[in-house]
Amino acid sequence: MKCFAALLLGASLMSAQTDFDRLVDRYFDDQFRLNPSAATAAGFHNRDNELEDYSAKSFAERIAVDRRYLAEFSKAAPSPERDIVIARINSDLLTMEHIRPQEKNPDFYSSSATGSIFGLMSRKFAAPEVRLRNVISREKQIPGVLQEARHNLKNCPRIYTEVALEQLPGIQGFFASDVPSAFTDVTDPKLLAEFKDANTQVIEAFKSYESFVKTTVLPASNGDYRIGADNYRKKLLYDEMVDIPLDRLLAIGYENLRANQQALVAVAKQIDPTKTPREVSESLGLDHPAPDALLQTFRDTLGGLIDFVRSHHIITIPSDVRPILEESPPFMRATTTASMDTPGPYEKVATEAYFNVTLPEKDWPQAKVNEFMEAFNRGTIISTAIHEAYPGHYVQLLWWQKLTSKVRRLISCGTNVEGWAHYTEQMMLDEGYAKGDLKIRLGQLQDALLRNSRYIVGIQMHTGKMTYEQAVEFFIHEGYEPKPIAELESKRGTGDPTYLMYTLGKLQIMKLREDYKTMKGSAYSLEEFHNTFMKQGGIPIKIIRKEMLGNDSPTL
Repeated sequence: MKCFAALLLGASLMSAQTDFDRLVDRYFDDQFRLNPSAATAAGFHNRDNELEDYSAKSFAERIAVDRRYLAEFSKAAPSPERDIVIARINSDLLTMEHIRPQEKNPDFYSSSATGSIFGLMSRKFAAPEVRLRNVISREKQIPGVLQEARHNLKNCPRIYTEVALEQLPGIQGFFASDVPSAFTDVTDPKLLAEFKDANTQVIEAFKSYESFVKTTVLPASNGDYRIGADNYRKKLLYDEMVDIPLDRLLAIGYENLRANQQALVAVAKQIDPTKTPREVSESLGLDHPAPDALLQTFRDTLGGLIDFVRSHHIITIPSDVRPILEESPPFMRATTTASMDTPGPYEKVATEAYFNVTLPEKDWPQAKVNEFMEAFNRGTIISTAIHEAYPGHYVQLLWWQKLTSKVRRLISCGTNVEGWAHYTEQMMLDEGYAKGDLKIRLGQLQDALLRNSRYIVGIQMHTGKMTYEQAVEFFIHEGYEPKPIAELESKRGTGDPTYLMYTLGKLQIMKLREDYKTMKGSAYSLEEFHNTFMKQGGIPIKIIRKEMLGNDSPTL
């Protein structure tokens, strides 16, 4: 009887697990049905010819679908995977119902549509003819997307409209030059003619949209980009599983900002005691490559990073394949200086990753180019290469390819992903990389101050305690940033309120490392800690703490 009962219990548990897996499959199938570009990005190519429906009716359907799944997952047995999905659904509902970028942000439409094409051309997961047919199919739907924008947009924040107008010329250039050049291997004249027609219509649609945004949206752009304290708290809770009160979070941010400022002052004095710290930082900014040598400088940095990671047992690197360095896509250049574009977790063919770096625009005056390039000095190039590639985002991607949980493969959070990459910048130097080079350390501290500034500016701007102009000044005076970078970062903050995730995640990981070291005692090793952390996926650190430490102790 006992054996029979055990068999029944085991069968019941297997059935319950299978039911949950089926629920997860249904949820993602519906999400990809409503978001075909996300399916492409994830590595599922059965919807590559489809494009998102941006009508008000479609947003209502997305909300209804999310509410149905929220009810279903809430009835499932508690588990980390269940909680991760519930948080994801709540985050999506918060965005669509309360933050509402579909009504506030003209760039939401133009950059999303452009990204859907970039996802088809950037990786060769199918024959060029197959991908080009899908590009044509999506391009034919883009004018409809831009038409829906005309119906949906209401009283946009002026800064959002200005960013959209800043991006649109580059987007038109992307379709005029970049998309055709990606399919030069296609020789079918009928297919090329169909593409030329669709592509021409898209460019005209974007020109018309730019005119609409400039003449109709901009004059009426009196809206508020701030999401408010209540939405800010909820966004942190749903996106990151962080429930620390905002006043305490702000105090933590200022404490780390001051610590990094003091460290920068100390290092600057060692470099040149006759100059002020700001003068030393500014002089460091002059030590940068020429714009046309920037990508190669990054490439030359990767080999030394890989050798150090392996020889010092920092973390296991699961593959010898390196990311590909290239210029940032046009629709990302207004708000991003560098990024890692990784293949989807289910991509089986085109598994390359792209390390994107934003170069100065060719029509900029020389003074603006020089000021922009200060952000790519020798120290920050090292920090950026660590952050984006080794052992930052790219190494994290390589580990995630081993995950078996569909939830963990498809859902990640910023405090984990960006927190890890930012954490590695300091950790690598602490472990001896660059052999104590003070200028490299100064560059790392400058990057830390940039993230500290994001942390404070994001909270303050979106809770109504700081204006955009004050944010720019904060980045300049507290973050030691040149004005072009301060403006770029402040623009980003208006639409990316929780970009505190870099510093917040870094601090959470550092606390987890110390707590794990205490628990392991003499058995602790840095490599084992990092490998164990990677095995969990990109999920909230609150869940990882419980899985690595076995308790619900505070993350900070």
